[in-house]
Order: sequence, then structure tokens, then C-alpha cells
Amino acid sequence: MMTLISMKLFRSLCLAVAMVSTASMVMLPAQSAMAQARGLPDFTDLVDQVGPSVVNIRTLEKVATRTQPGVPGDEEMLEFFKRFGLPIPNIPKQAPRQGRPQQEDEQPRGVGSGFILSSDGLIMTNAHVVEGADEVLVTLTDKREFKARIIGADKRSDVAVVKIEATGLPAVKVGDVSRLRVGEWVIAIGSPFGLENSVTAGIVSAKQRDMGDYLPFIQTDVAINPGNSGGPLINMRGEVVGINSQIYSRSGGSMGISFSIPMDEAVRVSDQLRSTGRVSRGRIGVQIEQVSKDVAESIGLGKPVGALVRGVEAGSPAEKAGVEAGDIIVKFEGKTIEKSSDLPRMVGNTKPGTKSTLTVFRRGASKDLSVVIAEVEADKPIAKASTRDEKPKASAAGQAFGLGVSELSEAQKKELKVKGGVKVESAVDAAARAGLREGDIILSLANTEVASVKDFDNLLSKQDKNKPLTVLFRRGEWTQYAVIRAGR
Repeated sequence: MMTLISMKLFRSLCLAVAMVSTASMVMLPAQSAMAQARGLPDFTDLVDQVGPSVVNIRTLEKVATRTQPGVPGDEEMLEFFKRFGLPIPNIPKQAPRQGRPQQEDEQPRGVGSGFILSSDGLIMTNAHVVEGADEVLVTLTDKREFKARIIGADKRSDVAVVKIEATGLPAVKVGDVSRLRVGEWVIAIGSPFGLENSVTAGIVSAKQRDMGDYLPFIQTDVAINPGNSGGPLINMRGEVVGINSQIYSRSGGSMGISFSIPMDEAVRVSDQLRSTGRVSRGRIGVQIEQVSKDVAESIGLGKPVGALVRGVEAGSPAEKAGVEAGDIIVKFEGKTIEKSSDLPRMVGNTKPGTKSTLTVFRRGASKDLSVVIAEVEADKPIAKASTRDEKPKASAAGQAFGLGVSELSEAQKKELKVKGGVKVESAVDAAARAGLREGDIILSLANTEVASVKDFDNLLSKQDKNKPLTVLFRRGEWTQYAVIRAGR
């Protein structure tokens, strides 16, 4: 009897244990999910904290317009054909109306982002966001809109500072980039595709990415798209650690690889822009490349460090200091150059006129050389909104073809590696239809070289306006032809 009771009791105990175990197993996934949820970051407080400091930036460009010949005074009809991509009808010409001067319309040029540096209206953004703008408009999160003045912009670092007339604005906190760690959560706030106050999140993928001569970029997988440019990269402490600047993309949209300018570098640039309107950088005049493992081993350097000197500029500080082609610069002011890109950054951050020490490895031995840092030739300043109305007016000959041009300086010719030519300042009507645009360099007209504005005007004055005009022009690194038909 006792045995039977014990067996029944034993079975009951086993059943109870099984039920408890099953219940535990059922609850385990829910508990796990809750634990995982507790471990995910919550960005809501960050957005509330930093969001009001992020601004939307719109730029406008003035475009010359006038009544199309043959469409008598019908600006609305002309706009209809342009808007829907329809060919402009070839209506017989009529006598032009008197007293109808050429007009300028402001057209949207681009959209970007920025963030408030100080409560009195200083705003940081990318240089490419405001470059060439006739007018810069800043919209705050409370929907107030201000016209901004460009304080300064630096193309090499892609940093710009603009100013709006306002007070009591919520400024951002600048973070310490040296504390930023790979794998750390970060967020971006900006206006991708013009969608204001959009928030995206991700992690820091890498630091010290070589994307330029003077800046080691922060790489993230935060979704960055056109319009995010100039917006802040924010860490989990609510501090701005970078300016969203570039993306790697084959489609034009986000592909999970984006790059931000480190905030410490951006602040260094902005301080100079605010004080002088430009950035001063040092140079020594050498062409360099990375030291390969094979070269390092073959010359007795050991490991591939430093910058291999491929050439020394004549009359440069490096030549005067005794630097030779084939030298490997291994230290600058006692700091080791781990890779070749470190050298231009170190030298660039050195004040011109400073006497510095280079350590070079030459024929199996190290040698210290004293060099006086020179200054990098300044970028051409990005035009401020208030100065773009000062473009030279098109000559009478140029107006017939829709072209206004200006002279190229000797420095511009040297930079572009051209003997002559003129720069297009405005391209409207026939010139615009032919594909020419502001900034193009006209090299020849009707197969005749153009050396100056005087040549340009003389050639156009002899041109039959009813015949096509062949123009050879350069845009960026590419040279191409266009055919202007002024009679249409």
C-alpha cells in the first residue's frame, strides 16, 4: 500500500515538475524579447534635445529671363512649354517690344541642412550647400525663416559658416571626437530630399577614413541622402561629433556608407572663417605616396610607415630644407607619420611661417631637417549672396547669342592649363538651349581660338546670326562642342 501511494505521489510530482518546466519554456522567449528591448537605444530624448538646433537651408539663384522672340509677350505660354518639356514653337518673328528689359527670376538652387553654433545666429553647414547661392534661406523648427549671410566657406574641408539675425537660439553642444568609438550608436537629423527634421540612426563604422587631403572622415551606416548635407552627427550624449558631408552610392541614394567631417576639425576651420573669412594652411611643396611593404623592407626601414617623396617642388620650403626625391618623411615635429595622408594634415594644421623639423629616412639612416612652412594658395572665395549681382553684363554681340562672359586671370589659366579662353557668366536663350551654362570656359568660336573677351566680341560681331555657331568649351575636366542657333 505504501509502495502504491509512493508511486502515485512520485507520478504527481513528476507531472508538476513537467508543467512548471513547460511554463518556464513558454515564458522564456517573451522574457528574452523584453530583455533585448531593454537593451536597444531610445533616441527620443536626443531628438527632443538636439532637434530644435537643426535647421533647413534653401538656396536661391538669380536666372536671367526675357521674352522669347517670336512668342509676342507671352511669358505664361513660354513657361507652359518649358515646364512640360515641349518644343518651343517656331512662330514668325515680330518686332520686339520696346521698354521690356531683361528680368531676373530667383529659382531654387538646392536644399541642405545645418545646425546652430551659437545663440546669436551662427550656423554651421557644408561649403557645397551654399556655394554659388545668390540668397540663403534658413528655416528653424518653429517655422521661422531668415535670410542668412555667408561668413565664410572652405572648399577643401567643405565647411561653411552662415549668420542669421536672431537671438536666444538653441545652440548645439560640441562633443569630443577622440572619445567616439567604432560601434557606437549615432543619429543624424536633417532634410533628406527636402523632408525637414528627418531622423536616422546607425553606428560608427570606422574612423580616420582618408577621403581628402586634410580631413580624416568618420564613416557610419546612418542613412544619409541628398539634403542631409551640413546636418549634425550626434552621439548618445546629445553632442555633435560630425557634419554629414558625403555618401558612397551607385544610385544617388543611401547605400549604408556615409562620411562625416569630425567636429574638432570643423571647429578649427570655423574659428578661422569667423575671424578672417578664410582658412590658412601650411605646405612644404612635396609630392608623396604611401610606402609599400616591399619598399620598406628593401631599404631597411622595417615596416611601411611615413610618406615617400616622389618629387620636390622647385623653390619650395622642402627643397630649401634639403628634402630629396626618394626620401621617406617618417616624422613631423617628432610625431610619427603612420601613413602618407598624415603628412599633409600635420603640415596643413601648422601656421605658415613656423619653423618645423622633418625627420627623413635616407639611404639607411634618419636625418633631421629644418623647414619653414609656407602657405597653401587660398581658395577663390565662395560668392556671398549680396555680391552675385555684380556679374559683368553681356556685350551687344553676346546678347544676340545669349552669352555673357568674363576674362580669365593668368592664375585661372594656369590652374585650368589653358592658353586662353573666356568664362561664361550667363547663358540664356539660344546659349542655354545649346547646353551652355555658367562656369563653362569657351575655348573657340567657329573653329577660331578665343584668347580674350575682345576676341570673343569681335568673332561674334562677324557671325551670321541665322547660321549655327560652333562653340568648343570646357566644363570641369571635359572638353566638348555645342552648337548655338541664335535664329531660332
